[in-house]
Amino acid sequence: MSLALSYARAQLGVDAPLVSVETHVANGLPAFALVGLPEAAVRESRERVRAALLTCGYEMPPRRITVNLAPADLPKEGGRFDLAMALGLLAATGQITPQSLVGYEFLGELALSGQLRPVPGVLPAAVRARDAGRALIVPSENAAEAARVSGVRVFGAGHLREVVAHLLSVDVLSPAEAPMSCAPQDGLDLRDVRGQHRAKRALEIAAAGGHNLLMIGPPGAGKSMLAQRFSGLLPGMSEAEALESAAIWSVSSQGFKDAAWGVRPFRAPHHTASAVALIGGGGQPRPGEISLAHHGVLFLDELPEFERRALEVLREPLETGRIVISRAARQVEFPAGFQLIAAMNPSPRGDDSDPEAGRRYRARLSGPLLDRIDIQLSLPAVPKEHLRQDAPQDGEPTATVRARVERARALQMERTGVANARLGAAELVHVARLGAAENALLEQAMERLNLSARGRDKVLRLARTIADLAGVDVIRSEHLAEAMGYRELQW
Repeated sequence: MSLALSYARAQLGVDAPLVSVETHVANGLPAFALVGLPEAAVRESRERVRAALLTCGYEMPPRRITVNLAPADLPKEGGRFDLAMALGLLAATGQITPQSLVGYEFLGELALSGQLRPVPGVLPAAVRARDAGRALIVPSENAAEAARVSGVRVFGAGHLREVVAHLLSVDVLSPAEAPMSCAPQDGLDLRDVRGQHRAKRALEIAAAGGHNLLMIGPPGAGKSMLAQRFSGLLPGMSEAEALESAAIWSVSSQGFKDAAWGVRPFRAPHHTASAVALIGGGGQPRPGEISLAHHGVLFLDELPEFERRALEVLREPLETGRIVISRAARQVEFPAGFQLIAAMNPSPRGDDSDPEAGRRYRARLSGPLLDRIDIQLSLPAVPKEHLRQDAPQDGEPTATVRARVERARALQMERTGVANARLGAAELVHVARLGAAENALLEQAMERLNLSARGRDKVLRLARTIADLAGVDVIRSEHLAEAMGYRELQW
């Protein structure tokens, strides 16, 4: 037979669209044509496939070979199609049966020796292969990563000969198994932070409801220490969350690390990071810091020192939990459901000695951006007596606080299926009903604090979280009062 069909997967954001690799061999002058919008690395696959087949002892007939990567309007990038092309060529020339390719998808770059090299973006491909009901054959280095997806048969191979032997049922590959997941170890403890009890309470509320947090205080107040310990307060990741997070890392330039499975990411870019570094982009769009922090924490220290444009691009993902990157040739969407923890000094000098300089410094942050930050907290300097080496640790350990956070988050999942910070307007009306006294208090606060409609909803979501931590169904005046206390900063 002169025509064969094999399947592979392209990479488009965190999606993996199907690519049909159609191989046709016909009489004529020897040629190897590759069509279907391949970019440079894919066009070079012709030479890699040719050399690998000859090195492995397979025939490369001197005939006219045409390989079509369909759909033709989908850009094809990288060496991920090498294996599917080589197997399609073997099937089209009768060296293996075309029926042996049925039910499989193939990913892998070929070395000239026939060895298989790993490729990025295997996790999304495994998800789509499972949905299509096909098994997936990948390089050995990618097998454990792909096996993280439940319900898909994954086979890892180190060489082209191993794949051919498997397809011919001569030496069948063993299905890959996901490595055992180790429970994340408790890291930095909240008790290491001296004093700052109100700030620790704010961290607990932020973790319980998924709220964004801004801390303002002088150098040495403990802002960075608090932020670094915030991840330890968050509930553990579900399997679906872990898979979403791992899929983003799988398509990133850094790649997925198995030790990071189930660990909430903590990203802390330097304040010199550009807007593209934060949101992602490039000619071949890759996820930025906000997507790498999906289901985790994005910590921005020295917030006013970031470029204004870089901060303004955070406004949409803070509201929607996703980012759409548009280029002339394509549009890619990445998840960006992160929690923002930000810190800043009260002025460029780090203190309140020059109120006018402090006002200009804070003016670098736009009102619409600040309106999207639920908790805005002022931290005082730590008293000297708390800094003595013999001063006892105070406050509760991380594990104790996390237990309360998990109980509150479980209530929210049972009630609406989302954290309070992600409640829509219609859902908020039902879960944050107020009595007459509470409504009057909220109206007074809106006038006194000059709250926008978004700011009012932020207060209600915070109050709902505080009530959840207290284990009560009804929002009371004390819950509203505490929530308002986190919106009192004057800008």
